[in-house]
Amino acid sequence: MGKIGLTHPRPRALLTMITRRDFTKLAGLAAGTVLTSAEVQSQQSNETSLPPSIAQLKSRKDEARPITVDERRQRLERARQLMHDNKLDAIFMIGGTSLQYFTNIRWWNSERLFAAIVPAKGEPFYVCPAFEEDRAREQIASGPGGNKADVRTWQEDEDPYKLVAEGLKDRGIATGRLGIEERTTFVFSDGVAKAAPSMTLVSATPVTAGCRMIKSPHEIELMRLASHVTLQAYDAVYRALHAGMTQYDFAKLIAAAYERLGFRGNASVNVGESSALPHGSAKPQVIREGTIVLIDDGCTVEGYQSDISRTFVLGKPTDKMRKVFDIVYQAQSAALKQARPGVEAQTVDAAARSVITNAGYGPDYKYFTHRLGHGIGMDGHEWPYLVRGDSIALQPNMTFSDEPGIYIRGEFGVRLEDDMHITADGAELFTPQSPSLENPFGK
Repeated sequence: MGKIGLTHPRPRALLTMITRRDFTKLAGLAAGTVLTSAEVQSQQSNETSLPPSIAQLKSRKDEARPITVDERRQRLERARQLMHDNKLDAIFMIGGTSLQYFTNIRWWNSERLFAAIVPAKGEPFYVCPAFEEDRAREQIASGPGGNKADVRTWQEDEDPYKLVAEGLKDRGIATGRLGIEERTTFVFSDGVAKAAPSMTLVSATPVTAGCRMIKSPHEIELMRLASHVTLQAYDAVYRALHAGMTQYDFAKLIAAAYERLGFRGNASVNVGESSALPHGSAKPQVIREGTIVLIDDGCTVEGYQSDISRTFVLGKPTDKMRKVFDIVYQAQSAALKQARPGVEAQTVDAAARSVITNAGYGPDYKYFTHRLGHGIGMDGHEWPYLVRGDSIALQPNMTFSDEPGIYIRGEFGVRLEDDMHITADGAELFTPQSPSLENPFGK
């Protein structure tokens, strides 16, 4: 596999510590739009109050196989190979998705440094607040680190960055290139830079994204299940839809459906004019006959995400709504046809965008206001991206959203989104395309 190019436009969403889904969840909680599974469980304690289409859902949790320790060891070996290819001597990670991906450690970041340092040669070591050592070792032991990991602890009045520098020197790395995982906060990378001035700090993205963007068969299996669960939850709630429901009512039922299916998930729901805002509005909205409803987001299955959008109408859509839906459907199909190994990521965006522009909803980002898609895996948005300027060549087992849309301010928006898997000779969607506004789930 070739190196990841770092010269194309950087998607800003990846560089923030809070994801769009997290932001939507937090904003929704403030406005009452999105509830967590625990909240739904407490509010829906009387199961008989659920609509029949949701009450009859059965847990699918047993279908999800956890990632094994051996799989994480293989990931570390792949990381070491990519370190060699990209002339990195080690990589540095704080709490976050990459740390969990390689080590199975789930760590909440604070102002106190907890870090894993993985050298190209030799065993990883960990820098940890002394009072957290037992908790850290418990988590390290659940992954490839095992029970005899090198954990270097620091007291509250000590400098943790000196431990990073000492650990590197103990592994023969007094000078060289240290890759910093991209979501590492500045205070931590700056501390390392000052403690190890002979080291050159560079991006670890060629290693971390280089591993994470190519999915294993097991990862594909988990993502496929997450997509199927999401579509099942959406369908169950759609069958309970009735005029007078608010977006809050709909979102609560989506969370309840996920609870019944055995996974954590949520949805943003936007109605009418608010559907013309790609990430929606928190203002109160009521579902009425003939109004567009756009639902988005997904669930988490053993750490892997789904991200699916469906657009539909309660009752009869207008001719304009039907026309826009058909154009978006054709754009999604064009992107799917274009996506295959060897083509540049930006050409998949171009294939969908040309359909929309040629149908009169151009130019450029005027109505189709966002990129076609994003990588997806353990994060809802991750490398690489289907956007103009991203020239990376697609490879088998990359996974993306395929989500064209047309958004007409003051009227309505239509987005169709399914998660897409690059195969050996083309691409497939994990879920069937939505056939129409009146029959969004094809049943």
